[in-house]
Amino acid sequence: MDRLSWYLRLKQAGKGVILEKLSSAVYEFIKAYVREEDIVLEEPMCKHTTFRVGGRAQALVQISSIRQLEKLIPYFKMTGVPYFILGNGSNLLVGDKGYKGIVLQIGNKMSTVTREGACIRAGAGLPMIQAARYAQENGLSGLEFASGIPGTLGGGVVMNAGAYGGEMKQVVKEVTVLSDQGEILTLDNASMEFGYRTSVIKNRPFVVIGTVLALTPGGKDEILKRMEELAEKRREKQPLAYASAGSTFKRPEGYFAGKLIMDAGLKGYRVGGAMVSEKHCGFVINTGNATAADVARVIWEVQEKVKDKFGVTLEKEVIFLGDF
Repeated sequence: MDRLSWYLRLKQAGKGVILEKLSSAVYEFIKAYVREEDIVLEEPMCKHTTFRVGGRAQALVQISSIRQLEKLIPYFKMTGVPYFILGNGSNLLVGDKGYKGIVLQIGNKMSTVTREGACIRAGAGLPMIQAARYAQENGLSGLEFASGIPGTLGGGVVMNAGAYGGEMKQVVKEVTVLSDQGEILTLDNASMEFGYRTSVIKNRPFVVIGTVLALTPGGKDEILKRMEELAEKRREKQPLAYASAGSTFKRPEGYFAGKLIMDAGLKGYRVGGAMVSEKHCGFVINTGNATAADVARVIWEVQEKVKDKFGVTLEKEVIFLGDF
């Protein structure tokens, strides 16, 4: 599609104010640094989230280098173009009307990984499952907890992802980030200010581009055995047969979200194709034909009923993108 055809297509779509920001000039700027085949217009976001729901982004750009981010992000900030950084979409709910902006996906084109002694250095796009597998194959222990987490390392670092007693803060040595001014910075573990499912990056205009993880030498067989044990626990307790974003809610202090939801009588609660899992009430699942609105309504209803019954606020782990 040439520049004029692309612009007319947007104009016919009636995007309003956002249309003027997402102009042909913006497209040409992106194309100066990104191959045209890596720029997808009006991309359905249901293809890029583990919930398998969501409308179209005005453009999705597959990022393959730090240089691209160094050029695009400051430009978007300067021109006011809305943008969103996407990893594997494993913690994301995109509205049915889509996202009126540009999605920059940091995925397998930024997923290099190398061993440095007892550490591994990896790009932000490396899936956490692959990082755990790489560590095991190199006889490095500490990432077993991540062997079933479907997100990328970049996303895992931002939210301090964790499972079964392990968290990213336990293994992160340093994180390389890009500011919205185009500066590359290195943050050590203390500077990351890790907390429960959060880090300093959640509230700063930083994009994770890489990380160094400090691990512990161990036996490959023992590490693999632990990973297999955790995989079996997931199969037993989690609704892996359905599309979801994993644990939908953060664990409130002193409680378990799943038990609160079950005790509130919400096991199997359903709106359209979205449902509170009967296998694990901490999961909201897509039974096959859910919309983003269905999922959002289940989440809001769970929050309201748990608050009314127990006085406990359930904070969602899932990020909402777009209009709901």
